[in-house]
Amino acid sequence: MLKLQASEMPRSTSARSSAERRIHLIDVENLVGSSATSAAAVAEVRRHYATVAPLLPEDQVVLATGPTAAAAAWFGWGPARRLVRAGLDGADRALLEVIRVESLAGRYGRVILASGDGIFAEACARLQSEGCAVTVVARPGALSRALRFAVRDVRFLPLLGQATLVQFPRPAA
Repeated sequence: MLKLQASEMPRSTSARSSAERRIHLIDVENLVGSSATSAAAVAEVRRHYATVAPLLPEDQVVLATGPTAAAAAWFGWGPARRLVRAGLDGADRALLEVIRVESLAGRYGRVILASGDGIFAEACARLQSEGCAVTVVARPGALSRALRFAVRDVRFLPLLGQATLVQFPRPAA
């Protein structure tokens, strides 16, 4: 009987090395540009997002929002791990906790961060220094200088039509 060495064993097509695995960390409100949004606006942003950062079936996706945008994000984006955190920079803090606690550099070859917020600059630089490739996806004009200089790969969403954002009239002065 022929016995194969471990290195000669056929690899399952579903098994992927950590270098090939990708995780998308999505700050929905940042991509949409507002916490006052709709499921339709989130779905449109997702379509545009997929043109610059394709979502592969085996990719992990983590959506983070504050409570106001949670339902719109969940219904508009589709399947994903969902995080909700209230307060100033709640979605940012939820995603930073994922980066800090879940050893992303050891588990994924690429982290795709969908946010332009400078609060992520240090965490992204650390991921890269640990050997993980980092891509940032942001709206044009909404990328902080600190985050831009912290990563090597930045991609911008195509300009979205004004109809994608829910506009509320300003209160009369």
